[in-house]
Amino acid sequence: MSDAKRKVSSVIKPSSLKRRESKDEAIYEHLYQAIVEHHLEPGTRLPEDVLAESYGVSRTSIRKVFQSLAHDKLVDIRMHHGASVAQPSIKEARDLFAARRMIEVGALPCVLKNATEESWQEIEDIAHQEDEAVQIQDRRQSIFLSGQFHIRLARLSGNDVVADILEDLVARTSLVIATFGGSQSCSCPPSQHKEILKLLREKDMEAAQQWMDSHLRDIERSVILERSDTGSLDLKAILSRVGQRDS
Repeated sequence: MSDAKRKVSSVIKPSSLKRRESKDEAIYEHLYQAIVEHHLEPGTRLPEDVLAESYGVSRTSIRKVFQSLAHDKLVDIRMHHGASVAQPSIKEARDLFAARRMIEVGALPCVLKNATEESWQEIEDIAHQEDEAVQIQDRRQSIFLSGQFHIRLARLSGNDVVADILEDLVARTSLVIATFGGSQSCSCPPSQHKEILKLLREKDMEAAQQWMDSHLRDIERSVILERSDTGSLDLKAILSRVGQRDS
């Protein structure tokens, strides 16, 4: 057994997965969260045997989960090399941001049409939580909340297909941030989200659309700067922490 695998095998198993319709779905959600919240960095190898032992399932079950994550572009599967957390290319990163601009800018008229005072309050609360996470330098939480702000704003459009597509794009954008952004990179600068909420409340659609386009372009420029090095890690310990948080 290699030193890396021995280290992984020596840690406690993640024992507190949320209840789902099936164990496979719970494992999928657990790994999904670990990836998009940057607990597992791009390029991290995901050994079938270690994860099967960790979750108490067969390697076949782990392969099924890998296939689902690969469909979401969050995991790469290579023959004879196994699975690893996906590493977006620069072209893929730029394509993701271009797709987000098309969707998020285009959705804003429907957002304004369907939004209620209650929904504005909900979105503003997310922006406030995001600012708090930035202030305490909780990078993972601030990135997560930033993504949630964009997703929840899109859901106000009333178009669930558009919102679901954006949710996938936001997850993949998280990998872009982890791959190319430095250790201090965040998906959105602090407090900026409050600016678009102000424009939307004032019903200034042209300014809101210009703001969203510029905002996403600024994020793209800020994160595609440098690659982050990935060091050795304890896979089971990381997943255990994610599981304990969700319990």
